[in-house]
Amino acid sequence: MSSSADLPHEVLQAICAVVSDASYHTDISSLDPILDQERTAPHALPSSYPAGNWSGLNTRRTLTSLCLVSRAWYNASKPFIWRHVEVRLPRTWLAFVDEVAAAEEETEEETNKLIDSSVQHAAAVALATNTAFNAQSHDQLHLSILAKLSGVPHDSIPPELLSPPASRDPSPARLRAKSPGRWRFMRAVSETVQSLEPGVYVPTPQDPRPGRHVRHLDFTHFRTIGMRRSVEEGVRSRFVTAQRIERVLKEMPHLAEFGATEYMDGALNKAVIAELLLRGRALAYKNAPSVRGRGTGGSYFQEQQISGDATDNFDRLRECNGLDAIDLCGCVSSVFVQGLVDFVKEYLEEDVDEDGVPTPAQAILPSLKRLGMRGVTSVPASVLTSFVTACTSLTHLDLSGTKCSPDLLVALADSTSVRLRCLALARCTRLTGESIADFLIDGLPARAITQLSLYGDGTFASPLSEADLQRIVTQAPAFLSGTLQYLDLSSSPVTANVLGAFAAQPALRSLGLSHIPNLPLNAVVSFLSGLAPRTEVLTLVSTSPELAASLPWRQLSLSVHSRLITPLTQPPFKFSLLPRPAAAAPPTALRVVELGISVLNSLGAGGEAWRIVRSKGGRGWYVHSASGWVNGVLRRDLEVTHPMRVELERLAASNGNVSSGVGWHARKMEVLRGQGLLGREDGLYGAVSFAYQG
Repeated sequence: MSSSADLPHEVLQAICAVVSDASYHTDISSLDPILDQERTAPHALPSSYPAGNWSGLNTRRTLTSLCLVSRAWYNASKPFIWRHVEVRLPRTWLAFVDEVAAAEEETEEETNKLIDSSVQHAAAVALATNTAFNAQSHDQLHLSILAKLSGVPHDSIPPELLSPPASRDPSPARLRAKSPGRWRFMRAVSETVQSLEPGVYVPTPQDPRPGRHVRHLDFTHFRTIGMRRSVEEGVRSRFVTAQRIERVLKEMPHLAEFGATEYMDGALNKAVIAELLLRGRALAYKNAPSVRGRGTGGSYFQEQQISGDATDNFDRLRECNGLDAIDLCGCVSSVFVQGLVDFVKEYLEEDVDEDGVPTPAQAILPSLKRLGMRGVTSVPASVLTSFVTACTSLTHLDLSGTKCSPDLLVALADSTSVRLRCLALARCTRLTGESIADFLIDGLPARAITQLSLYGDGTFASPLSEADLQRIVTQAPAFLSGTLQYLDLSSSPVTANVLGAFAAQPALRSLGLSHIPNLPLNAVVSFLSGLAPRTEVLTLVSTSPELAASLPWRQLSLSVHSRLITPLTQPPFKFSLLPRPAAAAPPTALRVVELGISVLNSLGAGGEAWRIVRSKGGRGWYVHSASGWVNGVLRRDLEVTHPMRVELERLAASNGNVSSGVGWHARKMEVLRGQGLLGREDGLYGAVSFAYQG
């Protein structure tokens, strides 16, 4: 009986791909945190138990185990182990830089050996298909390859100069392998052999550096706190520097997702931002540069106007895959802000020549589909407008807590290529209610929105008026289509009349109505039971006079259960003479309610199966522990011993001592994998989503 190692490489690689994809969140979210459970797969979605996806830790452990089976399994699983990289510790980051970009002290002799072995291997593969070649022909082809890569015909230079010893200065071809972009040199070897020997397929030589496998890189778990370093050490000897990030990025031609945080935003200068964003087709549509880098015609890559090094760098960027998603949540350092300002001014803003004639910007960002700018508070509004409008293919956009102005929404509304599915404009103090309403009603990009956050609180209230809300809910295509899945109108002047004007929302699953002190509970109950019965998560922090913090605790507890939970979760009483009447379905799917701290304290340990789950920060939820998605079915009768109910009981007993990814109704958009406001994150991103009040 043959072993699995005898299977073709393609079969082993397909198995590893399935294991890797198991960690990706499903299209239909269960809205629940990923619970600790055995590695089982659900029969249908959504599903909280078994979870719809594995945790990243389980996936990495499985792929690592496959690496230890045999050499064949190692070769098949290695690309998937490196596909998703999360930087957590400073020392592991330094090791990652050395592994991907090679140590700085790597000797020239080692590089020359790598080139020689790659070229000789390629020549051997090519000659193996033709028996007419002998050893002398092998050497001749070896020299021809080196000459081709050097850009000089091999007949015009002596052979001893084409293959210099280690003591002699390396040839231009040798220098290319040590310069950034080793993957380009490895591919050039294969293409050169095919040009010299037409009709012969030569596989690309394998570079031992794993940079070409990386698709995802984020720093959401990266921290330097607790390392007992002085302030001076933290300033003078940083771990994440611009030079290191740039070195790493140049060896990642297939990078698609990049996430940054406030702990490393000081390394995001103009060069790093350009390396991230000017990939793929970013420079393909624009004109040739003038003195400032802009012009009126011709190709952007004109060697007579750009130095050879710059041309090679632009060619390398053009050969890389464009970035799909970038999350810059909380990046506020002066280095990052200045770098983004300089980048936008040089590449994305229109210029006006001496005659007053405007010239188009150098670049656009057609590949970028998901952009997260939450908490980027220091970027000027004009720069933010130019940056966002340059992204012509956006589907997810998070501008919460930024200086975005009405001009940005006006410019975005005119786009014919942007098709937003997820939009967050929380706590944007410079926006007006009229600009938001006009964009949602008349803007072409806003017609297909399914997840929308207009969150505000007592500090930064929503700019919408009641008239604006009436216009939005009665005229905006996203509200009339009935496809909204996530909606947050916290601090907006929502009234019973506004809720009554809504069209039916059969797809709505998470609703935010916090910080609306004059909204009565009976209006909320009527809306959920009549127009949005599938809503599972509801936020009511500082909402309704019946839940005012000044009321006695006993009255608060009675209001929560008698006026909110019972009408929405208990079926109406029916008298029947049948011995076992069929159980009626509850009027809604409500199972999680977010409440203020004072209201949660009044509930004590909870009633029946309802439990209080607190986040790592200041948020808390009243959760029905007997409810959850199981293989595509929302059950409300989970047994006491059911693993999901046991896990929810454990979270309630933890009293806030939980991971940052525990919570419901995220305040931050999940950008990197495209789950939006219904997605789940941990680390610093998870803290912003579920722990922080704002």
